[in-house]
Amino acid sequence: MRVAAIQTTAGTDRGENLERAGRLVEEAAAAGATLVVLPEYFSVAGSPDHLRRHAESLAGPTVTWAAALARRLQIHILAGTVPERVDGPGPAGTAPERIFNTSCLVDATGAIRAVYRKVHLFDVALGAVSFHESATVTAGDRLCVVPLIGASDEPGPLLGLSVCYDLRFPEMYRIMALDGATVVAVPSAFTAATGPAHWELLLRARAVENEVFMIGAGQVGALPRGMPACHGHSMVVDPWGSVLAERTEPSPGVVLADLDEGLQSRVRSELPVLANRRPDAYRWPGDDTRGGTGSGL
Repeated sequence: MRVAAIQTTAGTDRGENLERAGRLVEEAAAAGATLVVLPEYFSVAGSPDHLRRHAESLAGPTVTWAAALARRLQIHILAGTVPERVDGPGPAGTAPERIFNTSCLVDATGAIRAVYRKVHLFDVALGAVSFHESATVTAGDRLCVVPLIGASDEPGPLLGLSVCYDLRFPEMYRIMALDGATVVAVPSAFTAATGPAHWELLLRARAVENEVFMIGAGQVGALPRGMPACHGHSMVVDPWGSVLAERTEPSPGVVLADLDEGLQSRVRSELPVLANRRPDAYRWPGDDTRGGTGSGL
């Protein structure tokens, strides 16, 4: 399967962002990609107020655009993330109208195949970078693994969905791998402050730990006021931790890679870390139902 990670520099205008992203998606499809992953907030970027004003439902302009494009090009498109507006009662203490940071997978018929709402919100104060995503966005509470359906309607690889800051929480990726994920997408707006040290390291670590392919699609460069500058360096990593393809140029573009399922099978057979787990010996702190972490004497 050939996949593509799209790298963009989104502005405040949705129409312009979709037009630019569309050209890159078409380039990827023309090169044979059947799964195209767009970055976090690819359709609209800006301050928290700007995101609130431009939040939309899954029937809104961005997912409608992605569905039409996927249907015309006969590919799967992961519509990076969009600020999703959800009306109605939410968890205790949340407003009736909530905003999620939402990733949406559409298939070659234009149908929505999966929806993932970012679980881990970027609340940090690191040097010059200070961002409090939870002031604007409501956290999701469910993981997502979905089969990719090929032209023959036969199930293909299982795709796990995650977003940006999720990458720092390894338990999420292990659970998706145990649920069958063989490929994991990471639409991101990874910051320029942390990206050089952590982006590639974390993508490769999650790939090696779980013996999955990782597709990291990032924003790059200066985004509108209210968002940190972004690292870019979109890439695809294989289950051995090797970088199959990457974009080191700090500009929008397309990263293409072929995913070798045979390689993945060999890695999982020869180094069976998932099969060799000992969950009966593990426990979360505070959980007394499993083995402990004492001296072992």
